[in-house]
Amino acid sequence: MLLSGGLDSATCLALARREGFECHALTFDYGQRHKSEIECAKRIAEQLTAASHAVYSLDVRPFAGSSLTTGDDVPKDNPRLGECEIPSTYVPARNLVFLSIATAFAETLDASDVFIGVNAVDYSGYPDCRPDFVEAFATAATLATRRGTQEASPLQVRTPLLRMSKAEIVRAGLDAGVDFAITTSCYDPRGGAACGHCDACILRRRGFEAAGVADPTRYA
Repeated sequence: MLLSGGLDSATCLALARREGFECHALTFDYGQRHKSEIECAKRIAEQLTAASHAVYSLDVRPFAGSSLTTGDDVPKDNPRLGECEIPSTYVPARNLVFLSIATAFAETLDASDVFIGVNAVDYSGYPDCRPDFVEAFATAATLATRRGTQEASPLQVRTPLLRMSKAEIVRAGLDAGVDFAITTSCYDPRGGAACGHCDACILRRRGFEAAGVADPTRYA
């Protein structure tokens, strides 16, 4: 279970637990400026009773260039949000890298499934959140693993949030017992508070508004 500490991955974990999966959570420390998400992930894993939680340190400096991993300004109040323009917060091939490591982790555990909370409806335009990418990766994982080539049941890449709106994710998370107050989405938090203006904050706020649910986020 790829667990970032955000709204989507927390909901993904809650849905998997409700289905009866024993979930081993994996969080990446890749030098992101919003490191507070790692502490949130730890709290989420505990609250939603993950079987284990590992934080994996990953040096992305060789393929950096994202405003999430550099000193560059994070875009605020983006007027083109939702138009599938790839923003500067895109980390090159991040989900491809994360899923590859998660697949190796799953093989080590003899796990049958890898869960990731990607969403292709209300998102920031990242290419590695799209259905075509997920399907292609699942094919690659089948061809690259012992489970896929020698066993009857290849590894499943599960994306329960893929075609949900952010409002639907909020409702699903609440129904599955997620405490969204312990999650974080902000790309540029200050003093423990969300900025309220980055793409992630805007999408999160819109989701709560559309769901008709009070947003527990503390904004600066």
